[in-house]
Amino acid sequence: MDDVIKKLTAEQALEVVNRLNEKGGKIRKAVLAEARNLLTAVDVDETADEVFSVLDSIDVQDCWDRSGKSRYGYTEPSEAAVELVEEELQPFYNQAKRYRELGMPEQETTYCMGVILGIYRYEHESKSEFRKWCEDVPIECAGYLLDTWRKRKRGKAVAKSMDEFIQRRCPKWGKFLIK
Repeated sequence: MDDVIKKLTAEQALEVVNRLNEKGGKIRKAVLAEARNLLTAVDVDETADEVFSVLDSIDVQDCWDRSGKSRYGYTEPSEAAVELVEEELQPFYNQAKRYRELGMPEQETTYCMGVILGIYRYEHESKSEFRKWCEDVPIECAGYLLDTWRKRKRGKAVAKSMDEFIQRRCPKWGKFLIK
């Protein structure tokens, strides 16, 4: 019975956390502390690996299934490819937004670095057949995330650290993404 936690579905585990949080007191403080610990543990390379994996797993057949003639008109394969990449990246964009909403600028910055690196790696390392259908999409998606990140008022030192990161870890994108 001790391993019951490991057998919970994601929804059930969330319900347990919510119930513990509602109890208040020391239990609520412990739940909040663990949530903060989880959210503050952002690793650039782990995030990049996750992004790369998600993008690299897009099947070219999905692109072909979305393209072509439909009752709404005609969808080019390149348009379908953009949609697929954007859909896969949306959870990462959402997580960056959550960091911003939680007032965690350091974690947001680190997370964005990881996402950008993962997209960069996908563009330069992926051998997937789908990758050929989305030539300019990765850098555009990285640019979108970076522009969103930059819209927040940040100190020059933070902006400079992002630019240095891009120059060091995403060198082929430096001239396009560094302002």
